[in-house]
Amino acid sequence: MNERDSTRRTFLKQSIAVAGLSLAAPAFLRSAAWAAGSDAPEKTDLRIGFIPLTDCASVVVAATQGFGSKYGLNITPSKEASWAGVRDKLNTGELDAAHVLYGMMYGAQLGLAGPQRDMAVLMGLNQNGQGITLSRQLREAGVTTGEQLAAHVKQSANPLTFAQTFPTGTHAMWLYYWLGAHGINPMSDVKTIVVPPPQMVANMRVGNMDGFCVGEPWGARAIFDKVGFTVATSQQIWPDHPEKVLGTTRAFVEQYPNTARALVMALLEAGRFIDANEENRRSTARLIAGKAYVNAPVQVIEQRFLGNYEDGLGNSWQDPHSMQFCRDGSVNFPYLSDGMWFLTQFRRWGLLTEDPDYAAVAAAVNQTRLFSEAAGALGLAVPASPLRSSTLIDGTVWNGSDPAGYARSFAIKA
Repeated sequence: MNERDSTRRTFLKQSIAVAGLSLAAPAFLRSAAWAAGSDAPEKTDLRIGFIPLTDCASVVVAATQGFGSKYGLNITPSKEASWAGVRDKLNTGELDAAHVLYGMMYGAQLGLAGPQRDMAVLMGLNQNGQGITLSRQLREAGVTTGEQLAAHVKQSANPLTFAQTFPTGTHAMWLYYWLGAHGINPMSDVKTIVVPPPQMVANMRVGNMDGFCVGEPWGARAIFDKVGFTVATSQQIWPDHPEKVLGTTRAFVEQYPNTARALVMALLEAGRFIDANEENRRSTARLIAGKAYVNAPVQVIEQRFLGNYEDGLGNSWQDPHSMQFCRDGSVNFPYLSDGMWFLTQFRRWGLLTEDPDYAAVAAAVNQTRLFSEAAGALGLAVPASPLRSSTLIDGTVWNGSDPAGYARSFAIKA
């Protein structure tokens, strides 16, 4: 028995029985065809990219625990070194789809930070679970809050350096938004650099940055290694914010619509399994901790995966908005307003020099109809509106109704 089979067998024994999920063929594969013809996947062997982050969990679970094969798919998870690499491999077809930054998909659609390519967001993979880390040196200088950081930035002779993971990615947008909310202009008051997620802690250890924004487990790892502390979680910036998505090219969806639908169903079931109970989350943490996936100690991954937070400053709490993977499908619906929000921030920070057609871009990228078909086949409710309303850390309300006005409304911008 190889290592993957052994891991899968152990995981199933510990977890599948607890969840009570059936591995029988789904009804939609046994019954009537979709309107377009046979509902069997047109392509069955898929290579799905991921970056070693906790929120890749549903991809790994779907690939290794039978959820892909349940829908006629053979999913090979492909560990990638950087988001730029994921982008390039999606463009060339080396990857069929990927666990990917939400904003990166919109950047590719508009030809920002890389070549233009029509893209497709099939579903959200998770909400919440990212964070902003400041260095031990800043803590020793008396900086432990955003307000103290703002004062420090004004007094510093040299600009501080902050890292994010991709120019149009979620981590860049959370970092910029948080800095802006505290009166710091990320375009002029500090220096920002791009660093791949697994390299964040090592770079902070050797003094290459004063802060970074990245997904778990690397915020927790900075505390574990005593090189930094969490100054803010992304859910404090925007409770239940969109985060990673299942992304592919528009061409893939058009060529393989049944495959795309089956893939969404497999990942929906994987996410529902992870969220089902604490034991499933613990088992998933053990699974993704392996070298083939996140390659981090289980204890670093598990606690924040369970919602048990501590910030490295002596504070601990049970987070009501910790990382979620399904929540009866509400996590996964590709709201058009979520996609439009990233466009507003691109406009705010000068990545776009004029307003795009916000609604048209979101409608082209987010595959709401395909998702709704997949969710409906699993008995998951779909929201009545593709727009939702949220209140962010600075008190602003985002609901998608006036994106151009929202983008112009910020006092701090490029």
